[in-house]
Amino acid sequence: MTIRVVLADDQPVVRAGLRMLIADIPDIDVVGEAGTGTEAVRLVRELDPDVVVMDIRMPVMDGIEATRIIKAESASTRVVVLTTFDEDENVYGALRAGAGGFLVKDMVLEDIIAAVRVVAAGDALIAPAVTRRLIAEFVDRAPVPRTRRGREIDGITDREREVLTLIGRGRSNGEIAAELFITMATAKSHVARLLAKLDARDRVQLVIAAYESGLV
Repeated sequence: MTIRVVLADDQPVVRAGLRMLIADIPDIDVVGEAGTGTEAVRLVRELDPDVVVMDIRMPVMDGIEATRIIKAESASTRVVVLTTFDEDENVYGALRAGAGGFLVKDMVLEDIIAAVRVVAAGDALIAPAVTRRLIAEFVDRAPVPRTRRGREIDGITDREREVLTLIGRGRSNGEIAAELFITMATAKSHVARLLAKLDARDRVQLVIAAYESGLV
């Protein structure tokens, strides 16, 4: 199955570079390019791609608003944020808008391709090692909102709270199982119950919950 991708970045040289990187990858096809968030939204409506690689800072409509609209209108299209990271402080806002992960513009080809494949498969940004380090660094840098710091999450057990904390720190199911001395099946069950109890769409939203509650 070919992953259909739309590239959204206001810098033509960045889009050209990404297109060249992806050109020789047999299971990924760039089906469209956008220079603004508005164009990205229009292309998603027209092309229904599997993944949008979305820059944050774009004219007319930024990547966060574009992501929010795309996720509200299309359940099938996944969004990966593209950022310079050292400059952008809005990655958290993009995740809240529904982005399934994020890339850094100077990442190596293998990491970019891996991230696109993982997100296209419906997984979240903290599952693959390629993005785990980036989320950990961002969470360390981003201040917890004063009104949310230390807020308790009701309705979950102490064990589920431990699991949620590890999810927020970027741990995979296997790593959670190892750290808590439980089986992989038990770790998966805890994650599934957290998704249901917190009404979370995916692990990205569990990361947000862990961050907002002050667990991470």
